Amino acid sequence: MTIVGLYFHRLARRMTHRCTLAAAQFPPLRAKTPAPLLHLNLRFSTTSTFSNMNATNPATLDLDTIFELKKSLRFKIKKELKSMDPIYRSQEDDEIQRIVLESPWFKTCKRLCAYITCAALREVDTSKLLSEILRSTGKDGQYQVRKTLYVPRVEDKNSHMRMLNISTMDDLIANSMNILEPAPLDAQGNELEDVMLANEPVDLFLLPGLAFDKSGRRLGRGGGYYDTFLTKYQALAEERRWQKPLFIALSYSPQIFEEGVIPITPNDVFVDALVSSSGVIPITPAASALCS
Repeated sequence: MTIVGLYFHRLARRMTHRCTLAAAQFPPLRAKTPAPLLHLNLRFSTTSTFSNMNATNPATLDLDTIFELKKSLRFKIKKELKSMDPIYRSQEDDEIQRIVLESPWFKTCKRLCAYITCAALREVDTSKLLSEILRSTGKDGQYQVRKTLYVPRVEDKNSHMRMLNISTMDDLIANSMNILEPAPLDAQGNELEDVMLANEPVDLFLLPGLAFDKSGRRLGRGGGYYDTFLTKYQALAEERRWQKPLFIALSYSPQIFEEGVIPITPNDVFVDALVSSSGVIPITPAASALCS
């Protein structure tokens, strides 16, 4: 068992012990408004660098405990990503982008939202993907159709994010955290189109994250920007009777866990598939149909 696996094993045992003590000291009470309870299955992926914790009985955890687990998991994964060999990381970046570019679901999509890589956050690189999208000429079905690209712009610290259409990398500027994002106006002074105001649906979202599991759970960085935005877009698509877009996350191998590992809350949005250097991992029936 690795240090990381041992850490979570001990954490889970401490929590179980606390729950046992609490149950012995206090009689069961029925709260008028019970707090939502969720389940956490602590089995780590064999493809991950974290070890299997062999927790056979999933613990029932309240929201405070889930937030504590998420915080601890973020810390450990960030440490894991920081220790990745730069050459190995670059190889995974190239392979992941190659897999996406050669996938039928990417070649045939007409409108998509994609994140812009931030090196400091150690996200899977998307620079080649974005360059390919912006220079696509729509020759024929053997290559890829011309695409409309939307990228994120963070508006405030209250989980408010927009996706704006860009046609060139010159539409991007560095924000206060030195992360590239679209300016509200392009070089000619025209307002960039907001995907929430577009007349046509998006086919595909390429998503970042800190960790994912094979049941589609996604662990973000704690700001809630993507979960908030994806929830709003799903509601918009349902209102306009559009087909739900495919949510596909790009992930390094150490970020992928077995089913049910990532702790979740009711606000967390699941992904349809994962793309790692090993290939595409379809999760939902929609993803399986497109990837078959």
